[in-house]
Amino acid sequence: MTSIKDSMAWKVLQNHHDAVVGLSMRELFSGDGNRFENFSLILDDMLLDYSKNRITGETMRLLLDLARERGLEARRDEMFCGKKINNTENRAVLHTALRNRSSRKIIVDGQDVMEEIRDVLARMRRFSDKVRDGSWRGATGKAVTDVVNIGIGGSYLGPMMVCEALKPYQRSDLRPHFVSNVDGSEITETLKGLDPETTLFLVASKTFSTLETRVNAETARAWLTGKLGEKAVPKHFAALSANAEAAAEFGIDRENVFEFWDWVGGRFSLWSAVGLVIAIALGMDRFEDLLEGASEMDAHFRTAPLEENMPVVMAMLGIWYINFFDAEDHAVLPYDRYLSHLPAYLEQAEMESNGKSVTRNGEPVDYITAPVVFGEAGTNGQHSFYQLIHQGRHLVPADFIAPVLSHNPTGDHHRILLSNFFAQTEALMQGRPPEEVRAHLAGKGTDEDEIERLLPHQVFEGNRPTNSILVRRFDPRTLGRLIALYEHKVFVQGVVWDINSFDQWGVELGKQLAERILPQLGGSDPVSGHDGSTNGLINHFKKLRAG
Repeated sequence: MTSIKDSMAWKVLQNHHDAVVGLSMRELFSGDGNRFENFSLILDDMLLDYSKNRITGETMRLLLDLARERGLEARRDEMFCGKKINNTENRAVLHTALRNRSSRKIIVDGQDVMEEIRDVLARMRRFSDKVRDGSWRGATGKAVTDVVNIGIGGSYLGPMMVCEALKPYQRSDLRPHFVSNVDGSEITETLKGLDPETTLFLVASKTFSTLETRVNAETARAWLTGKLGEKAVPKHFAALSANAEAAAEFGIDRENVFEFWDWVGGRFSLWSAVGLVIAIALGMDRFEDLLEGASEMDAHFRTAPLEENMPVVMAMLGIWYINFFDAEDHAVLPYDRYLSHLPAYLEQAEMESNGKSVTRNGEPVDYITAPVVFGEAGTNGQHSFYQLIHQGRHLVPADFIAPVLSHNPTGDHHRILLSNFFAQTEALMQGRPPEEVRAHLAGKGTDEDEIERLLPHQVFEGNRPTNSILVRRFDPRTLGRLIALYEHKVFVQGVVWDINSFDQWGVELGKQLAERILPQLGGSDPVSGHDGSTNGLINHFKKLRAG
């Protein structure tokens, strides 16, 4: 594929950027009474308002020309039909198959994978129903009250985010917990308040060999067997893994090993058996509602014209700022306490997927391929880092996300919350020019000298881009749509940048070095086989430990 910077569509966009870079969104709104209608999209009850962006109709036309020139539509079809688009690992990318609710066949290596997917879903239903209705009993005959999901990366971030986002749909007598970090404090603190007789562990690891997960699982096993004996393991452990043999060696009954496949990437795995903790916490019907919502976004992404396609529009706006405005950051700002883990989930989804420095063919890239994603639930973020977004020299495009209805309509809380949601996007767009600051201070009776002193500090440049996503309420179906929206946004950007969004080789180097260092941390002999800094750190560690 031609380098993106050599493509005609890219060059035209660069010229267009140079022509419109000075445009003010204030002026764009004042000159177009229909700007909101022209730059917003609706899918069911989900509204995407992208009118507060530094774009014109011509901008969007040229951005979509770039997407078409990069072969987006063909690559999208290849993903959905099971072609092995993860070229460095020779794998299909079929998290979309996990939520395929139609009768459509999906063929991988000559076989329809839907039969296996439906079989695992059925087994998940039977298992989760037993846990929820109390017919699954632990080793001493007691029902489960606490479920501990042990996993890391996508085996942790996705399920945890969904369980927290849909907490209003959970029962108070069946509590999910999550252990990911290999720091022993995490599992120690998690186990402190639990009863081994009523605790179920779910070990989520495709290979059943991920170091952090294996160590935490062994610690959980020792805690359990120390109280209930070895025979208790099959009644208190299940596995979410492709390695049934390793799970069986651990002591897990093969009937309680729930499979997923190599074409399910970790950061897209919540739709698979990795979502078992979600099914237990919410009930399988609600887990399938989550799948339904994602499937609806999949259908929208597959069939909607690019001009009306939510993931495509969001992706191309991201490229507009990242590659033409040199914006290296992107904020995700949910005005919903239950979505507090969404920014962390999207950090992995975007930065692990598209944080690449070579193309699919291994050629170096000379353009940024992913922003630094960060965020916080509103209104907490307003009292933290919004100052930089408003008046800092960084350009930080931001997504604001909110439900119209609260799960907890307490007093006037939600109206106050949403007033801040609307006000922040307006303030970021409009800013406050000198003449408005001057009038504001004069109206307060401030004398002229003081106005001149304060004026530069209270001027807001404005013209800061935002997207606003509004839904009626975050239920399982709506959340499924939102997650799939961001997944497809990441895919579109990877296609345009000509990178593989579905491998993560950068993660592996640190793992390999850690395996080498681990045995060197024992004993008292100094190490010398690393660089000077690493040698010094390890040797200082040994000295302090010995002391």
